[in-house]
Amino acid sequence: MPASAAVDNNLPVRWNTGGAVWSTNQDAFNTFLQSGEVTDRGLEGGLNRSGWTAAEVREGMNKSYNVDLVGVSRFLYSDAGVKFLKNQTTSYFPYWSMNTFAVQALRSAIVADARDGQISSAGIMNALPTDMRLADFCNTYTGAQNVCAEGRCQGDAQCTSLLSWYVFLPACIQANQMADPVAQVRTMAPAPAPVQQVESEAIRGLW
Repeated sequence: MPASAAVDNNLPVRWNTGGAVWSTNQDAFNTFLQSGEVTDRGLEGGLNRSGWTAAEVREGMNKSYNVDLVGVSRFLYSDAGVKFLKNQTTSYFPYWSMNTFAVQALRSAIVADARDGQISSAGIMNALPTDMRLADFCNTYTGAQNVCAEGRCQGDAQCTSLLSWYVFLPACIQANQMADPVAQVRTMAPAPAPVQQVESEAIRGLW
């Protein structure tokens, strides 16, 4: 493994889709998210393939969602949460280790961003612990992401592209965070719903 793999985490997307590999660094994303200016050809291609306008992607990635850190962590470390994270990293994962540590990488970024009680696509991307790639090769990875939108996306681009996936991700995390079961019992009417009800609703996708 190259030495740079241990220290270089400034490349949130290495596009392995298309005819050649191209890396988009965090500065290019930050410039886009702050001003709307697109200074990187990989980012431009990603926006063109997103199914949204650049302005819509920028607005979606900057949007913040209120969350509870404990509730987010409880979900992401649960069996349902691990299944969710695996499903959300089918083609997007650490550049060097690929899907070996994909769950841990994405979970780490989400939890880190949730520490202040809010999450956003931009915040999650900035908190990634390592370089990430969007993979389309070896007849194994298709470059498509499982956008957690369940009826909220339209067409292949919106429902499979990386940037559309980023736009929807924080809302899905907010919806699936798990409240403290003890606190739930205390605030419910005399016949509290069984724990199974919480688990059965653990995966929901929405804007």
